[in-house]
Formats: sequence, C-alpha cells, structure tokens
Amino acid sequence: MKLLFAANRFPYPPYRGDKLKIYNLAKRLCKDHELHLLTFLEDQEDLQYLPQLDGIFKHIHLVIHPKLKSYLGVLRGLWGSTPLQVSYFSSSKMRKKVDTLLQEERYDAIHVQHLRMAQYFAQHKEVPRILDLPDAYSLYWKRRIEATEGIRKKFNTLEFKRVKAYEAILNEYDKTLVCSREDKSWLETQQHINNVSILPNGVDTTTYHSLEHNYSNNKTILFTGNMDYAPNVDAVQYFAKEIFPLILEQHPHVQFVIAGQRPVEAVLALQSSKILVTGFVQDLKEWYQEASIVVAPLRFGAGTQNKVLEAMAMAVPVVSMNVGFQGLNIESGEGVILAMDTQPFANACIRLLSDPNLRKEVGEAGKAVILSQFDWDVVAKKLEYYLQAVAERNNHKK
Repeated sequence: MKLLFAANRFPYPPYRGDKLKIYNLAKRLCKDHELHLLTFLEDQEDLQYLPQLDGIFKHIHLVIHPKLKSYLGVLRGLWGSTPLQVSYFSSSKMRKKVDTLLQEERYDAIHVQHLRMAQYFAQHKEVPRILDLPDAYSLYWKRRIEATEGIRKKFNTLEFKRVKAYEAILNEYDKTLVCSREDKSWLETQQHINNVSILPNGVDTTTYHSLEHNYSNNKTILFTGNMDYAPNVDAVQYFAKEIFPLILEQHPHVQFVIAGQRPVEAVLALQSSKILVTGFVQDLKEWYQEASIVVAPLRFGAGTQNKVLEAMAMAVPVVSMNVGFQGLNIESGEGVILAMDTQPFANACIRLLSDPNLRKEVGEAGKAVILSQFDWDVVAKKLEYYLQAVAERNNHKK
C-alpha cells in the first residue's frame, strides 16, 4: 500500500509519546509498504534528523510552523469555540498542503495522528482515513478538572467543554483508534462515536529487555516521563509529598529517582538527599535496570503510559493508579499492582521493597504480557490490518 502518515510533530528523535509512536509504527510498516510523511516543522534544528527518516519515508513533506504562530493561533482561539490544543496547530499552509497533496497523489490510506491533526482531513472523504488518538481527549480533560482547583480548574473546565463538542469530528473518519478499552468505552457511551477500535501503545523489546533483572536491589523507586507534562508533574509532586514519606518510615534507605527531560521548576524543587531529578537521560534502560520498582501515581490523564510498558518489558514491577493501569487489559499483579489511594499505594510499594521474590514474580509476569500484546511488531501488524480494511472498504464503494 501507498500510505500517508500525517503527524502533528516531527517524529524524531523518538523520545516523547507522539513521536515515539509514529516512528516505531512507520519503521516497521515501511518494510512492506510505501510510506510518505506530512508533518509540521516547528524547529529548524529538526532538519538534522532527516537522514534518520529518509530510510523510512519515500517522501517527507514539511510545513514550517514556528512556535510564535502557534501562540498567535491560541490567542485567536480564545475568542472561539475550538479547543486551544487544536488552535495551536491551526495553519492555512498545512490546509493548502493537504489539498495539494491529495490532488497530486493517490494514497491507499492515510494515518492521521492526534485530534490536533483531525481538522485537515475530516472532509477529505475521497480517501480512506484513520484517526489515531493517544487517548480519549475529553476524558483526559475531565480528569484534569477533577485534579485541579482555582483558576486552573476554570481553564480546564473551559477546554473540556470545547474538546467534548469538538470530538464529533471523529465520526467523519473511517476509523478512530485509541489505546485502551477505557478510552473506547468513553468515546462510545459518552461521545457517541461509532467507529472506534483499539490500537495499544507499544514498546521496543529489542531496546527494553532484561535478560536477568537484579531483584536483590531494594533501594531505588523510579518514575520516568517528560517532566513538563502536567499529569507527570502532578504525579511526582503527589508521590514525593504524600506517598514517599510513608514508604521512608519502613524503608529509610530508599531513593526516589525522577528521570525525564525538561523538568519544570515545580519538579526541580523536589530534589533532596532522598529525591534525585536527573533531567534528560539518553538511555533510560540503565535506570530501569537499577530500579527496584517503578511507580505511576498519575491522578489524571488517559490512555496507556509508556513508562509502565517500558518497565514491564524490563521485568521491573510497577505500582500504578488507575490512569496507568486501565488500558493494559491485565489483572493487578500481572506486571503492575493497582493501588487507588495514598496509603494503599504506599503499602504496595513497601510490600514489594520488602520481598525480592514478589518483585521477581510481578516483574516476570509483566514481561510476558509485553511480549504477547505490546511489542511494536505486534502493534504495527494490527495497524496494518486496520489500514488494509479501510482501504478495501473504499475500493468496494467505487
């Protein structure tokens, strides 16, 4: 098939969720299909990475969209009804580029990434289109309302209302993909979207694998993620201030490590003799190998968390709240222990830190789940199936 990938961000280097997904899926699909890429270029420095993408995409189409234009788009959006996230990526140049490309090229199907890019292909029903979402965005904003107060709660409420109305655009697509049953159920029951299927997030098991994890170490609790992302910032603040002190009462030797790029001031302020904020880490695998347990105390967000999948692939036991757990289609203990509140979360961590055999049991169960469900090779095959299905359906209509 000849496929167009429309990405909201330049998909390299693949360190953050939206870049990671596009890069890994395309890297596998390019072996059997002709791939083309259309994406924004926000930063000229990204041009240095074109060689890494040239081997994957036959043609790469870039639309220059500096961040200043994005900020102006948000300012204009304040007086409208469109979600500000969508306004941030609003571009007349992108609109013209899409129209031109679809006039000049014939694609068997188009993979459109994120609600932010939905605006550009919703009306192009002459070509099969799949909209791939990281999560049910309205559910994400609903949870942000519940986890905030004051002026931030008012802003989150406004954006939630906008997103909730805007998600009707999903029905314009041949298929909408989300990464968990929870997101699918929300879109179907609350948003009345009728074309939803599941495409889980994945993990590169050639990178994240553990031949023999060291379960004797019980001194390191690890959290990973982009540390300017609001759910992650809230999660580490909550863990450091409310959960970690309870753990230290039983295990005073333990260190909490926050590993991830672009830590904001609120995260940097947590650093102490017992809490390490690393900043950007080139190879997170080294920290996973060092970790006794990985924690995912996310109180809002949606979808499936890469931090959880990577830890499971490395056979490291995870303690998670519902946000990091719900999309995994597993029982508590199969790589991840579910804990819904402060004391139960601390208790689960204490139990794991106290028992190397339990750490091994939970960790190895998680690795087995990853190999069967979440390896990028498995996920890419599933996307290939969806793309072929919408392409064939379109051929039958002609």
